[in-house]
Amino acid sequence: MTQTATSGLDLSGRKALVTGGAQGLGEGMAKALAAAGARVVLADVNPDVAKTAAALGEGHGSVQLNVTDDAGWEKAIGETVDQLGGLDVLVNNAGIEITNLITEVTDDEIRRQLEVNIMGTALGIKHGLRAMRPDGPAGQGGSIINVSSVAATIAFPGIAIYSATKAAVDRLTRVSAMEAGKLGYGVRVNVIYPGLVPTAMGAALAQDVATIGLFESPDQAVGAVIEQTPAGRLGEVEDMADAVVFLASDAARFITGAGIPVDGGMGM
Repeated sequence: MTQTATSGLDLSGRKALVTGGAQGLGEGMAKALAAAGARVVLADVNPDVAKTAAALGEGHGSVQLNVTDDAGWEKAIGETVDQLGGLDVLVNNAGIEITNLITEVTDDEIRRQLEVNIMGTALGIKHGLRAMRPDGPAGQGGSIINVSSVAATIAFPGIAIYSATKAAVDRLTRVSAMEAGKLGYGVRVNVIYPGLVPTAMGAALAQDVATIGLFESPDQAVGAVIEQTPAGRLGEVEDMADAVVFLASDAARFITGAGIPVDGGMGM
């Protein structure tokens, strides 16, 4: 399957792992990396990830991964290095969002978001750095790109826990970048903050905030987001994917510990 790069950046020879790759933003990011010339392994708890990877064409692959499982991460990184012959780009994209008012949120809803969004990202950084640092199985340095959210920078109702977890991803990124630099790992660690994108997750959020009474309808919720966005539209998967390709490329070679809003100005 031939992909067309939209970023104009060349990632030929790069070897990438994208979590949450079965659909949505993760699938789009994987397609963009492949279009730029990278070989990509898609990781997801969803077994359909193998079909998504197959659609990328030859030279790409998939692994099963629950991002909250430390041993699972070690196995997935090992399989990725075996499949690709190395690893120099890791995109920590996997995440979940559960909408609820802070007065109604359950302990299980809190716990699930903490585990996937914070623990999952932390474990990804841990094992990505171990693989890419000089004594690791890949050992050539590289780029780790974490996916936060505009929710980390604004106060949007109904997603307090999700917002808190995505703010934590920002802090994880910056401290990890400092450690990687101080210890000479040769790995850059950055984060993007996507705006609302009409993926399945984005559509569910619009429906959910209407269901709990914060907006009269999903369309009103989407309109409120657009009204707060200087660019005057929702984000597109390609917008987020191109930012990932940039951070994975040599064009970003002197960028680490940085957060890049890809939100049309909503979070400024």
